[in-house]
Amino acid sequence: MLRLAVAQALAGINATVIFATGAVVGHMLAPSPALATLPISIFVVGMALCTLPAGAIAQRHGRRAAFLLGTGCGVLAGLLASLAVIYAAFWLFCVATFFGGVYAAVVLTFRFAATDCAAPERRPRALSAVMAGGVFAGVLGPQLVTHTMNLSPPFLFAATYVGQALAAAVSAFILIGVKLPAPTAADRAGGRPLGVIVRQPRFILAVICGVVSYLLMNFLMTAAPLAMRLCGLSQESANLGLQWHVIAMYGPSFWTGRFITRFGAPRVVAAGLALTGAAAGVGLLGIEVWHFWVTLILLGIGWNFGFVGASAMVLECHRPEEKARVQSFNDFAVFGTMAIGSFLSGGLLSAFGWNTILALSFVPLTIAVVALTAGRGIRAPAR
Repeated sequence: MLRLAVAQALAGINATVIFATGAVVGHMLAPSPALATLPISIFVVGMALCTLPAGAIAQRHGRRAAFLLGTGCGVLAGLLASLAVIYAAFWLFCVATFFGGVYAAVVLTFRFAATDCAAPERRPRALSAVMAGGVFAGVLGPQLVTHTMNLSPPFLFAATYVGQALAAAVSAFILIGVKLPAPTAADRAGGRPLGVIVRQPRFILAVICGVVSYLLMNFLMTAAPLAMRLCGLSQESANLGLQWHVIAMYGPSFWTGRFITRFGAPRVVAAGLALTGAAAGVGLLGIEVWHFWVTLILLGIGWNFGFVGASAMVLECHRPEEKARVQSFNDFAVFGTMAIGSFLSGGLLSAFGWNTILALSFVPLTIAVVALTAGRGIRAPAR
C-alpha cells in the first residue's frame, strides 16, 4: 500500500500540471479563445476512453501491467507537451494531454487496487489511504510549475512538462515492486453479466454521486486558472490556488475512510455535495484572490468526500471476480460524463464568464441531492 501511495503522489503531478497550465497554454496556442480549455477536455476524454481497456488489461494480465502501461503514457504526455510548446503546435499539445488523461485514468485505479488485499471492513480505509498520497502531488505539482515555467525562455512551461515526464518515470520504477494478487480463472471469467450488476439501485446511486462529484470538480477547476488570469490575477496566484485545491482534494483522505466506516458512505457523500455547493456560493461573492482560493479549497474537500464515498459504495456492489469490469465501468461513466462538462467549460467561460459557470453548477448538484435523498432506504446488495 505504501508503494501505491508514493506512486499516487508522483503520478498526481501529471494531472496537477495539466490543470494548472493546460488552459493557459491552450489560450496561447489555440486558433480561437473558445478553444483555450480544449486540451483539458481532451485530457478528460483520454481518461474516459482508457477506463474500459485498462479494466480489461487488469482483468486479463493483472493490475500492475495496466499500471506500467499508464505510466508509459505519462512519460509520453510530458515529452509531447514540451515539444508542442517549443513548436507552438496546438494539436500536438492536445495529443499530449490525451495521453496525460490515459495516465490519470490508470492512476485513479490505484484506489481500488489498495482494497484487493484488505478485509471488507477495512476497504474504505485502504481506499482513502492511497488517495492520501495525492496530498504530496498537491504540493509538488504547482511548485514544479512555479519553479520551472520560466527555465526555458521563450518557451513557457517547456521545462515543466519535461519534469512531469520524469515524475512519471520514477512512478513507474516504484510500481514495478508493487505486489498484488494475480488474476485467477474466476477473475478472467468475470462473474455475473455486467448488465445485471449495473442495474442494482445501489450501484446506480453510487454512479450518480461519483459522476456529479467529479463533474463539478472538473467543471470548476478547468475554468478557474484561466478565469483568474482573465480577472487580472497572476499565474503564481493561480498556481498557489490550485496547489491548495489539490491538497484539499486529497488531504481529507487521512480521515475519509474512518468517516465512511463510522457514518456510512451516503452521509459522507452528502457532506461532499454540501461543500461543493458552498464552493460555488463563495465564488459568486466576488473575484478577489481569496474568493478563488476558498472556492477551490471547498471544492477539493467536497470532491474528496463525494468521490471517495461513491467509490466505497461501488465496492459494495460487486463480487471479487467482478471487480475489474465493474470498477472500470464506473470510472467510464464518471469520466465520460465529466468530459461533457469539461468541453462546455471553456466555451461558457469565454462567452458568459465565471459567474455563469458557478451558477450552472447547482443543476447537477440538485440532481445528486435528490437521488441521494430518494435512495436513503437502499441497502447494499447481498453478494
